[in-house]
Amino acid sequence: MHEQQHIPETGEQNNEMKATRLATPVIPRPLQSAPRWSVRRRRDAWFLLVAILLGMLTTFALSGGGAWLSGQTSLKQLATSPAQTATNPFTAPSSTTATGQFHEYPFPQSDSQVMRLVVDHAGRVWFGEMGRNALAVFDPRTHTFQQMTPPHGRFGMMGMQVAPDDTIWFAEQYANYIGHYFPATGHFQVYPLPRLTIPDPSHTGKTLTLPSAPNELALDAQGNVWFTEFNAATLGRLDPRTGLIRHYPLAARRSVQMLLPYGVAVDPQGMIWFTELSTDQVGRLDPVTGRIRFFLVPGSKVSLMEIASDAHGTIWVTSFEDELLLRLDPRIATFTRYDASPTGNGTGGLYGLVVTPAGDVWVTMWADNMLAHLDVTARRFVYYRIPTPGSKPLSMALGPDQQTLWFNEVDKLGMVQLETG
Repeated sequence: MHEQQHIPETGEQNNEMKATRLATPVIPRPLQSAPRWSVRRRRDAWFLLVAILLGMLTTFALSGGGAWLSGQTSLKQLATSPAQTATNPFTAPSSTTATGQFHEYPFPQSDSQVMRLVVDHAGRVWFGEMGRNALAVFDPRTHTFQQMTPPHGRFGMMGMQVAPDDTIWFAEQYANYIGHYFPATGHFQVYPLPRLTIPDPSHTGKTLTLPSAPNELALDAQGNVWFTEFNAATLGRLDPRTGLIRHYPLAARRSVQMLLPYGVAVDPQGMIWFTELSTDQVGRLDPVTGRIRFFLVPGSKVSLMEIASDAHGTIWVTSFEDELLLRLDPRIATFTRYDASPTGNGTGGLYGLVVTPAGDVWVTMWADNMLAHLDVTARRFVYYRIPTPGSKPLSMALGPDQQTLWFNEVDKLGMVQLETG
């Protein structure tokens, strides 16, 4: 079942951008080992969601947004015309279950806690191991893994992207920097981010210091690195040519841990799209003007996660609750909700998202131990059950041949050949 809804745009804002030039390296701090997860707790969907979000680990009882660094950023509110609110539900054809050619490769150690996968042009699979404080790569030709320790890493490696030159960009949430790894030389370069000073709600007159917590990354056509700052309620843009970072506040009043920006993507027109976990909003930033427009997802509360654009600029979003896949047509401000649950029970756990160049949409189904393919034209889901029970697939990445889909399991790397016919 999926439902199409016209939704209102909740406004625009023109951001006055704050620039920070990076000239100093990360200052090492005493390294604190991340808490180890038991297998039982790792299989609890909501515990995993909490573990994903750094902000949930550092949430304080803040009210009214709190203070963020110093001063306020002036935002110009622009009026928008209301969108239509008509609803046009329709029923999709029955979904089917299919079999694929799966391969599974155990990680060298257990408790890797892999969050993101990317594949370079040679077909090597890159990922961060939060449980091992490592950047790792798997070579399918030799079936070998290699691990590298990031500078001053704090077990917080999250978002990851492959640049056109096959260098690797990543976000280190806990260490609070954007990292760049050069496989040819083994060299790391890091770009530190500002830390946030806020009043301590538990101790009057005292303050707390938090990382801005970079979460997800996307690269634009000019090579800029865009990232969400989970704690700081901002988008960031790093220009690798100059080392300059610009921060785009997402609210008129600066706050911490109120909006929780999560996923980020770039569409074919160069617009920057992002999700907000706490507001049910999808946002769009015009990097030329600095204007931000928000699209509120209608209906019940959703936890918006990964976001991607197809070749035509249609936006796709996963929701961790109710196994909903969302499609946004920006031209007419319309969301379509696809119920991806194979049983109709909506047990939750939709996270990873891949949109192929041909327009096919794939998602991971964490709780159901499946991968699901949405055939957009036929308006149906095809499900692929992972051979190992309890695998808990999370992230996905498409191989350079566009016929191989990689995903992570609890302690394995998985691969399936795409057979959607």
